[in-house]
Amino acid sequence: MIRVSNLKKKYDAVEALKGISFSIAEGEFYGLLGPNGAGKSTTISILSTILEPTEGEVSIAGYDLKQNPVECKKTIGVVPQEIALYNEMSAYDNLLFWGSLYGVGKAELQKRIDEILPMFGLYDRRNDKVKTYSGGMKRRINIASALLHQPRVLFMDEPTVGIDPQSRNLIFEVVEKLHRNGMTIVYTTHYMEEAERFCDRIGIIDNGQIIAQGTLDELRKSSMIKETIVIGFTNLTDELFEKIKTAWHDVKRMDQVVHFFSPNSKNDLSKIILNCNEAGLDVAHIEIQKINLETIFLNLTGKQLRD
Repeated sequence: MIRVSNLKKKYDAVEALKGISFSIAEGEFYGLLGPNGAGKSTTISILSTILEPTEGEVSIAGYDLKQNPVECKKTIGVVPQEIALYNEMSAYDNLLFWGSLYGVGKAELQKRIDEILPMFGLYDRRNDKVKTYSGGMKRRINIASALLHQPRVLFMDEPTVGIDPQSRNLIFEVVEKLHRNGMTIVYTTHYMEEAERFCDRIGIIDNGQIIAQGTLDELRKSSMIKETIVIGFTNLTDELFEKIKTAWHDVKRMDQVVHFFSPNSKNDLSKIILNCNEAGLDVAHIEIQKINLETIFLNLTGKQLRD
């Protein structure tokens, strides 16, 4: 459904994308993860025809993005990070406006709006001005507007940031239904649990490059880690951290917290605590993490997703 080859994007001297390549099958739920500034939003903006690439090739549903941008636009729906709605208009009128831009006939558009609004739990509020909506309700309408022309591909750029639990759960239900019905979805998020829940495959991008991709099981195997011992300290300094690194080379530090990557945390925990005590470190808390997407991500990038 989507093929990306050697995609590059430069902003003056800054190289935001450094030749990334990947493909997404029809009906696949593909997650694109990376720390802030890694190139996620730039990639989504290019795929959704908002930005032009510096180099590279993109095809969507068999259409070349450069040669057939209009056909690509008809194929895709886009849910941007920023909410794009008219606050002085009702939710219904907003949907009428955005749907008309896709060339959907008025009668058909009204029918689709009446079908979509209940999915997002907003039919009873359809005639209220958007300015009276909560942030989560606005987000739901924003997603609904991207579905009115029944796209084959949906790009969702951090669709659940800063919203209430009710809105998040409703969005989850809609997203899962769209996936079950065969829609191809490209999803960026700062929430690891969302990627683990939804994605068939995940691409991890850092510094403008795809550094790993695959199913969660494939990423587990390629990461070469099993478990993580997370220890928080009250007095960790650069000097004391160097002592830790001397004893345990495979570690990552985040402020007063150190991640120890271990093939057998049960056997290594007592040794690590002993070494920390000998170094003069005061332990505040200890946690053992089973291998998950967050530990894989940290191991590959050395960063938290929200860094």
